[in-house]
Amino acid sequence: MFLKTVTPEEATGEVARIYQDEQTSMGFVMEATRCWTARPEVLPLYEQFSEGIKANFSLGMRAWRLITFIAAKQVPSTYCTHVYARSLTKELGSKDMVLALQRDYRSAGLSEKEVAMLAYAEQVARDASRITKADINALRAVGFTDVEISDIALCASFRSFISRFFDATGATPEPVFFDADPVFRDAMTVGKPI
Repeated sequence: MFLKTVTPEEATGEVARIYQDEQTSMGFVMEATRCWTARPEVLPLYEQFSEGIKANFSLGMRAWRLITFIAAKQVPSTYCTHVYARSLTKELGSKDMVLALQRDYRSAGLSEKEVAMLAYAEQVARDASRITKADINALRAVGFTDVEISDIALCASFRSFISRFFDATGATPEPVFFDADPVFRDAMTVGKPI
């Protein structure tokens, strides 16, 4: 971490509660959480916004993870790619599926609707200024509602923002997120080296 942040031992109030919840659920406090505490009042705001988006996400957690993974690759965010590779390995059933997704989601065995969703998310993360009405109409044509399209854009934009913040503050992925297989680990290292 490049910045002075609140350590678990120094945490008080809402920061202490958030740290304790993460310690209980994960066994540690992620640097991705701690990096917000260079300004401690920001962490509760971030947590509330993040949880609010996820709680009402119209496409479910599989879509959230897929969108996040593809957006993180575009940023590029090694931290977020490793974290979401781990959860997607469980979600998709194998590391081979995650590698296929990383190489080219268009030929990874996803549904036509998921491919369209990820193409839009990729463009949001890469350069949202190039998105046109035709892109939105194409999403509608495969069955997405406007609320769902908004959620895809929100998830990809949110990931782009926070992934860049993590790198800018020097947050690095915890070793628990690194796969033992060097080929898989290298494939997930899309930005800052580990």
